This record gives sequence, structure tokens and C-alpha cells, in this order.
Amino acid sequence: MKKLTTVLIAAGLLASASACSAPQLTTAQTCDRMAAAASGLTQESNKTATNRVANAIRPIQAVASEEMKPVVTSILDFLDEQAKSDPDEAKLGELTTAYQEAGTKYGELCRGAQ
Repeated sequence: MKKLTTVLIAAGLLASASACSAPQLTTAQTCDRMAAAASGLTQESNKTATNRVANAIRPIQAVASEEMKPVVTSILDFLDEQAKSDPDEAKLGELTTAYQEAGTKYGELCRGAQ
């Protein structure tokens, strides 16, 4: 039993160490991954689709370029609040402003460079 516990702890430490050393993406790579995640958006706006897109974006947040990290975070915060069964309307209003600003910045960084 002690050996199994030791192996599991070692595996956990290796996994967390590799996550910490994940390479940071360039802005172009972050844009590409965000575009791929956003391709999951459908015409209908429902909580399932919102959750699906948020979950696709979540891993990008950790490795996003420094320029894109605030953009990714604002988008993710907005999607997370919107996907709640009972979103806080005041908070959603604040996050909507940040989401719109993030969309503008995304356009500048990702579409403007092409």
C-alpha cells in the first residue's frame, strides 16, 4: 500500500511539474487556438454550447501569450458567468464590458496581424 501511495504521489508531482513548465504560446499560436475553440460556437446560444466553448478555452488560458492572457481571461470569465443557471446580472453587466473590450483587443492582435 505504501508503494502505491508513493507511486501516486510521484506521478502527481511529475504531472504538476510538467504543467508548470509548459511552454508559453506566441500571440499567433494563442490566436489560432482561440479561433479553433470559438469554432465550436453554434448559432443557438445555450448553456451547453457556452460550457463547451469555455471548456475548450480553459487550457489555453494557462499557456497564452502575455498579450493574449488578459483577453483569454476576460472571455473565459464572461462565458463562465453566462453559463451559470442563475447568472448575477450586475456581474454579467460588468463582465460584458470587459468581454467587448477583449473582443476588440482580440481583433487587433489576431485579425490585424493577418
